[in-house]
Amino acid sequence: MKFLLLVYTDDEIAGQVPAARYDQDMRHCLAQADAMKTQGRVLDYQQLEAPRSAKSVRVRAGRTSVVDGPFAETKEMLAGFNLVEAESMEDAVRMAQELPWTAYGCVEVRQVKDIAGVRQRVGAPAAP
Repeated sequence: MKFLLLVYTDDEIAGQVPAARYDQDMRHCLAQADAMKTQGRVLDYQQLEAPRSAKSVRVRAGRTSVVDGPFAETKEMLAGFNLVEAESMEDAVRMAQELPWTAYGCVEVRQVKDIAGVRQRVGAPAAP
């Protein structure tokens, strides 16, 4: 099963961490992700640019609005993700617990839907 580990960080908390400690956590996280990718457990991972660089797009009643910043008003902002292969939700949660970012915010664990199954259910053609 595939799970998405959504990494949320609180800039206020992260800003209190000494740069050397943050860099150490980042090196550890990257080494761990690289090792897990080699094992086939991490399928992809990326960091996101700061929320202030984001745009939120909405269409309501046929009108499009584009606003600066993220959708939600919250202290914790989506900072990145890990797409992982896990045997169960419990296994994916264990993987999330190993990420250092739980100390700066949280890691949301969500199972990825089987899009091929969705395509079949709605009568859409198979992906190219």
